[in-house]
Amino acid sequence: MHVGGFLTSLLVTVSGLATEARPVLVELFTSQGCRSCPPANALLGELARRPGVFALGWHVDYWDGLGWKDRFSSAGATLRQYDYARRLGLDNVRTPQLLIDGAAEAIGADSRAVDEAIRAAAARDVDGPALGVATGADDVPCLEIGAGPNIPATIWLVGYDRARTTEVGRGENAGCKLTEYQVVRRATRLGSWAGASARFLLPAKESEAELIIVEPDEPGPMLALLALDR
Repeated sequence: MHVGGFLTSLLVTVSGLATEARPVLVELFTSQGCRSCPPANALLGELARRPGVFALGWHVDYWDGLGWKDRFSSAGATLRQYDYARRLGLDNVRTPQLLIDGAAEAIGADSRAVDEAIRAAAARDVDGPALGVATGADDVPCLEIGAGPNIPATIWLVGYDRARTTEVGRGENAGCKLTEYQVVRRATRLGSWAGASARFLLPAKESEAELIIVEPDEPGPMLALLALDR
């Protein structure tokens, strides 16, 4: 995909310098084969419309052999959920499960617990780097990350579709027409960061929407988030 001209730089920091409230990442681990997941997916759609909240729906694959294969499921989503369990010291994984700011979990449809966790995350004082997008050589879009604290982190580009509808033919949701939100279609590791300003090339856009995540390698809140507009 060729992107000509300059891409307007968007600045989002999690320290509150660019926004009044610190933006918060909310991640739902879900499956079309789980009867408890539709209410959680509906809640995720509501959260995605809330200012200051970035929402992602990760479809795990461990339900796929139980009657219905989720067309959005991936091994990568399952690995991410298990990695969260390890980081947070959880005994197991489940669906629906919501992770807030990479630091707290809640049952997927428990809106009160989710709201409390989002408020707590938004109030955290995290010294994260500024993020922006510009064009580099040959008009190739690049992510620019500013200097910050020496906290080893991984930079992810996550592509997702805002809403997808599926008619489920078998399994626990047989006969249901499910509308799911913020459906993750692709997760690409752009590289590592440890406090120095840097630039990373962005691959061609393949999904409806995209989010940059700067995630600490050790357990802790997200360092920076950026919704791409390209």
